[in-house]
Amino acid sequence: METFQRLESEVRGYCRSWPVVFDKAVGSHVYDENGKPYLDFFAGAGSLNYGHNNPELKKSLIDYLTDDRIVHSLDAYSVAKREFLKTFEEIILEPRGLDYKIQFPGPAGNNAVEAALKLARKYTGRQTIINFTNGFHGMTLGALAVTGNSMKRGGAGVPLDHVATMPFDNYLDGKTPDFLWLRSLLEDSGSGLDAPAAVIVESVQGEGGINVASAEWLRGLSELCKEYGILLILDDIQMGCGRTGRFFSFEEAGITPDIVTLSKSISGYGLPMALTLFKRELDVWEPGEHNGTFRGFNPAMVTGTETLRRYWTDDSFAEATLAKGAMVEARLSEIASEYGGFGAHVRGRGLARGLAFETEGIAKKVAAESFQRGLLLETSGPQDEVAKLLPPLTSTEEELNAGLDIMADAARAAVKVAQPA
Repeated sequence: METFQRLESEVRGYCRSWPVVFDKAVGSHVYDENGKPYLDFFAGAGSLNYGHNNPELKKSLIDYLTDDRIVHSLDAYSVAKREFLKTFEEIILEPRGLDYKIQFPGPAGNNAVEAALKLARKYTGRQTIINFTNGFHGMTLGALAVTGNSMKRGGAGVPLDHVATMPFDNYLDGKTPDFLWLRSLLEDSGSGLDAPAAVIVESVQGEGGINVASAEWLRGLSELCKEYGILLILDDIQMGCGRTGRFFSFEEAGITPDIVTLSKSISGYGLPMALTLFKRELDVWEPGEHNGTFRGFNPAMVTGTETLRRYWTDDSFAEATLAKGAMVEARLSEIASEYGGFGAHVRGRGLARGLAFETEGIAKKVAAESFQRGLLLETSGPQDEVAKLLPPLTSTEEELNAGLDIMADAARAAVKVAQPA
């Protein structure tokens, strides 16, 4: 590892929790350079919903590349882009009654968020964005301004303005009516809150701690936005593409956001790709007003098209994900029940799950002990209080149970020397 330590920036993070050199990956497993296998409950931070080197997706990619098809096209027209657009419309948008325009803003989720924020401000002529406690939307300046984590915000080096932060679902005491504070500010001309351009929200806060917004809360937020003429941006970068069951995480609530951001698993294969979707009337961009060199990465469109055709032409994949999610929730609840003295509890939806501990340091120890036993998972939440599970959606029940067995052993090891709260 001397090469990495000598040449790579100190900003590197995940490698500090997993001090091995990875080499190969298949399905739900990755292998280090010595051939040791690790069961993957991280899945590229949600970028590998369909597993590593999925054979059907890999074949479509190899066939495309070996035929000397175009790889880089910026926003020029290409056959690969046409096929992706048509397939996305036919398989995802039309069955859900969604009439969205599609923008390719750049290769990553933060590009999708930056485009969404700029478009909302341009369309409304307003500047302020409402975000929520513990939200995470990216590390570029606009996205970082609507992110809650103080450590990440501190890296900006400049003021992060034109944002007002409101409490996410269940952030307060559970007795305060939803949106009471926000409504009070919107209705009071002396509140100091400028008329917002948009609200940006996650249905499930992944980096923020697997905090789940209820369908009722999301519906209430959608109604509030309509009432006050505020655009609703739904950040589905980590929880979209089936992570919570249905393709979009907001489908359960029955709402139609004005703008939706997608990335991570939209290419299906872990290739860089992002989309900003918005209602047709919001398409007020001038040509070239928002662009980027790598917004036309055709190999990602090829694997993205193949993914949609193989997994989303009916409801079977979503139903399987929901069934696996229920099984994982039940197993995690069994583990949590052993550690009530440490405030252990379970969070999540679908196959985005978390084993949370109120006692400081336990979740980080669970993740470390899991790694020693051959399981990759990360922590989330402002105090790293949640051991976070994002396994590939294609993981078998046997693989999921094997990982949960490891987590159970890891939890026992983690609390062995700790004192109950």
